[in-house]
Amino acid sequence: MEDENSQLLDSAHSEFNKRNFDQAEDLYTKLISSCLQSRDCEPCKLATAYNNRGQIKYFRVDFYEAMEDYTSAIKTDCQFSVPFYNRGLIRYRLGFFEDAKSDFQQALKLDADFEDAKVSLQQTLLDQQEKINRGY
Repeated sequence: MEDENSQLLDSAHSEFNKRNFDQAEDLYTKLISSCLQSRDCEPCKLATAYNNRGQIKYFRVDFYEAMEDYTSAIKTDCQFSVPFYNRGLIRYRLGFFEDAKSDFQQALKLDADFEDAKVSLQQTLLDQQEKINRGY
């Protein structure tokens, strides 16, 4: 079963990298379903599938669905910094600065060299302060 899941994940990544997002999303969904049914998956592979499927939803501007996938990735592998960062980006874009700040900080706690998370955290803090200064 694990070999089959690895092949699914590799195929999904290949389609994702070719920007064939519909096919990639279908393959990630198949992998997620297979993992949940068999309960025989490496957490990092399942978390990656959730995260990458979330990316596809993010590209479509389905922010809430993307956040659900990022949250599932985090629940599956809480040491995976990328879905914290990705969820933080959406929360930032939606104006949920406190939640975004928390996600970026967690990403940095897991990976202190995560440059994009550092930049995003700084921008979040600046925008949060500006919102306070404007009184809303």
